[in-house]
Order: sequence, then C-alpha cells, then structure tokens
Amino acid sequence: MKKEATKKQKMLLSFIYDSLKTNGYPPNFQEMKDFLNISSNQTVIDYLQSIEKKELITREEKSARSIKITPLGYKSIKSRPLIPFLGTSYAGTLTQSIQLTGQWKEVSDEIKTNHNVFLIEISGDSMVNANIQEGDCLLAQESKEYISGDIVVVQTPDGTTVKTFISNDTPPFVYLKPENPKYKIIPFTHEMTLQAKIVGKWKEGIIEPLKQGKLL
Repeated sequence: MKKEATKKQKMLLSFIYDSLKTNGYPPNFQEMKDFLNISSNQTVIDYLQSIEKKELITREEKSARSIKITPLGYKSIKSRPLIPFLGTSYAGTLTQSIQLTGQWKEVSDEIKTNHNVFLIEISGDSMVNANIQEGDCLLAQESKEYISGDIVVVQTPDGTTVKTFISNDTPPFVYLKPENPKYKIIPFTHEMTLQAKIVGKWKEGIIEPLKQGKLL
C-alpha cells in the first residue's frame, strides 16, 4: 500500500495544478525551486520522483514541463481534473486546424483523465442535427477503433473538422457526413486521419453525453 503524500508533496502538487490551470503548462524547475525555497535541481527531481512513485503524477522524458497529474493526484489535493483545450475545430468548412492553446479546463470527477482526452470548441453549423451548435465545447477521446456512426475529429489536408464517420457497403462506402442537409458529404481519402471520437459536451465543468455515446 502506497503511503499518503506528505504535506510538502501536496503543496508541490497543488502548485503544479495551479500552474496548469492558470498558465496552461506545468512550472519549470526554477519556478518549483522558488516555490519550495530550495536551490538544487536535484531536490526538485527528488520531490517529483517521490510523487510520481506514489502515482500522483506522470512524466514524459522526465522533464518538468511534461508533468501530468493523475486521477489519484487530483483526489489527493481535492481538486477537479483538468483537460487540455485544443482550440477551435470547424464543423462547417475546412479552413483551419486545431492548435494547442495552452489552456486547461476543469471537468467533473467522473471523467477519467488518464485516457487521452481533450476539449475543442466548434465553429460552424454543419452538425446542428447532432445537437452540436456553434460555440459548443466538446470532449474528444483518442481511439484506435472507429465504427460507422461515430462523431469524430478528422484531420484533412484542408484542416480539422468534426463530422459523423460513415462506413457501409454502398458507394461512396466511407465518408464524412454533416448533420445538416445544406452541406454535402465528404468522401474519406487516404490523406485524412481520424483523430478522436466525440463523447460529450463540456459546459461549466460538467460533461453532458451526446446521443451517440456515453461518458468515459
């Protein structure tokens, strides 16, 4: 059984949380040294290793900027989970790709943030019949498998869009379907990449499921 985090470990974890929420990224070593009132990078590394061993954070390539708080970490500091907000995806014309904005948003505790999930904002009206309106913020989950009828985030040569993925036995076989009759279907090509499934709608920290799916 893992020991509970110490008071100082929780303080550092809260500092990381506040940095993510306020700045969009974790603190660097200097910021953590200043916060802990220490002068050694190694001491910061020791703190990070200790809370990582207790499964309160994960780190990629062992660098400060790659810190992610785990569900257990959020629970330890009694804070709501944070999910990255990746900007705007066009549910109308394909004009611009989503880009990392450096923003994180709070979500309710039932969302499993250890999954590869992110939030995007919708611009356009091509998905209105799927209850997706202009300005909606949607929860997306990366996936290796997609089935016909999934609402998906798709990277195309012309940008990123949200559409319904359709695969069937009649021409055009595989395509992207707008949920608005004024838009035409988009044949799926080898130049397109399915990035994620839309699983819910974010509103003031609460995730509402869409008709098609269920919450994570």
